[in-house]
Amino acid sequence: MIGLADEIDIAFIRIGGTEVNYYIVCPRKLWFFSHGIEMEKTSDRVALGRLLHEESYPRGRHREMMIDNLLRIDFDESTGTVHEIKLSRALEQAHIYQLLYYLYYLRGKGLQGLTGVINYTKSKRVEKVVLTPETETELEKILVEVRKIKSSPNCPDAKYTRKCRKCSYEDLCWR
Repeated sequence: MIGLADEIDIAFIRIGGTEVNYYIVCPRKLWFFSHGIEMEKTSDRVALGRLLHEESYPRGRHREMMIDNLLRIDFDESTGTVHEIKLSRALEQAHIYQLLYYLYYLRGKGLQGLTGVINYTKSKRVEKVVLTPETETELEKILVEVRKIKSSPNCPDAKYTRKCRKCSYEDLCWR
């Protein structure tokens, strides 16, 4: 019997953190993004997020790193902490799983004992994220689903939620 861990080989996973985030937010959004349909380039909210990321904390302590030309993370080497900067907690579950994925991926590369922190600039709240056996199991299930959606020739059906109103892909789904 093949277990989830057998289906997920860290060396060949080729899933980005944004894709994990998008799966949690909306599988259809993930499909568009993974098939080269990127609406974020014209989104004011995404531009604001990039600005917040660049200006939110001094670069002296945290270093931006590119891992395997796949993951772009902010890392504090002195504390072993991976940082994520987000505007608000509106999509908190997606933010948490994106950061859990970074921790999972880095552990697969041999980096042990790392923690994660999400800095929410709007509320000035800090959320600590730790990869546990339970969240790892859930994350591995998510990664299997992400892989299925990315490899599917068919876009998942649209399902309207409140999140759709602020989504950069809204016009593709509802107009």
